[in-house]
Amino acid sequence: MDTLSRLRAIVGPAFVRADDASLDAYGHDALDIVHRPDVVVIPGTTEEVASIARWCDETRTPLVVRGAGTGYTGGAVPTAGGVLLSMERFARILEIDEENLLAVVEPAVVTGVLQDAVEPRGLFYPPDPASFRTSSIGGNVAECAGGPRAFKYGTTKRYVLGLEAVLATGEIIHTGSKTVKNVVGYDLTQTIVGSEGTLAIITKVILRLVPKPPARGTVRATFASIAAAAGAVTAILRARVVPAALELIDRDCIDTVAERTATRLGPEGTEALLLVEVDGTPAAVDEDRAQVEQACREAGALEVRRAASEAERDALWAVRREISLALKATGQKKVNHDVVVPRGRVPALFALVADLKRTYRLRIPCFGHAGDGNIHVNLMFDRDDADAARRAEQAARRLFEGVVALEGSISGEHGIGFAKAPYVGLELGAAEIALSRRLKAAFDPHGILNPGKIFG
Repeated sequence: MDTLSRLRAIVGPAFVRADDASLDAYGHDALDIVHRPDVVVIPGTTEEVASIARWCDETRTPLVVRGAGTGYTGGAVPTAGGVLLSMERFARILEIDEENLLAVVEPAVVTGVLQDAVEPRGLFYPPDPASFRTSSIGGNVAECAGGPRAFKYGTTKRYVLGLEAVLATGEIIHTGSKTVKNVVGYDLTQTIVGSEGTLAIITKVILRLVPKPPARGTVRATFASIAAAAGAVTAILRARVVPAALELIDRDCIDTVAERTATRLGPEGTEALLLVEVDGTPAAVDEDRAQVEQACREAGALEVRRAASEAERDALWAVRREISLALKATGQKKVNHDVVVPRGRVPALFALVADLKRTYRLRIPCFGHAGDGNIHVNLMFDRDDADAARRAEQAARRLFEGVVALEGSISGEHGIGFAKAPYVGLELGAAEIALSRRLKAAFDPHGILNPGKIFG
């Protein structure tokens, strides 16, 4: 039986697609480099996923899992052709357990939809990638997504209690449990989290929730230099304030967003801006916000303003989430590198970026999560300029080398995919890579799951 016939027998003809439009649409993510699959299949049950995996394993057919396609490193792109398995029909919130503070969801549930569902019940799901209105829980788990609130609340892995998943051989496994403590056997749950679809296909997720903070406050502070803004970050942390979010945005980003939205986060001449949010009880928010404002003023802020209402707060964060879209809307090629350094070395990272701008004659706007040292460094160049593309590639390697020298990591939340696979050896040694390959072989003996990703 040929591939199309077999897949149609498993999921039904309506959920198997091989037309050019579908192959193009499912053949890229936000990295915007297209590699078409041979066929797209859209299962509706875990058993169907298992049957597809079993057939692909038997025939040695590459199998790539796709969520919402919002990734920046090509993690869901089928570089070796084969079957593209879209999880879009797995979009149900199966359970919200208020007593035990957890939710059970399918992988295609959009992150923001889950947040909207739990918050009216006084519950809170903290992970908030910038794409939270479009990215899916399954993709967030596969990449171990973060976002602005990761400094205080941690990344996605902190909230994954258990999984239902399908192995490459078609076996259905259940890892973890609905308890917050579980030390029976190896921690397969956290092994699969962040594995970018190379170890298993996630079909169900048990997520930990926390009580929703009763109050929050947002402060915006502008500075004449990146160094001054970084100094304010240090002062805030020395005051022992732990913000829910602590974002640093450079002038290039501020200007680009203003051109796109007609909303300027800071006055003309602002070189850097901090957007700081604190949450907790009303009294704690008032105290923390006052300390944040004082720290920013003592660090030389040009202007310190607090959001006067929830609407103003929402407007500020909406503009912050527009940054990546605004940069992309310039028409230039945008390569977003989510590097991370120890937060005390953020000034050194920006010094490295300044050197890259001069050396490689590139536009490199930066923004990101200053609280945990995770800065998005965007290499921008004209799409048709081959020389600029070459310089950008050289700058990326220099960036990664510099970040590792600063004892940081080449990826804080976007993953490796195929885009960063050539650079993994800068951070991991031969022994770590060999061990990872043996782990991959244990989960996926014939190497059919997402080939070419992470380790090439």
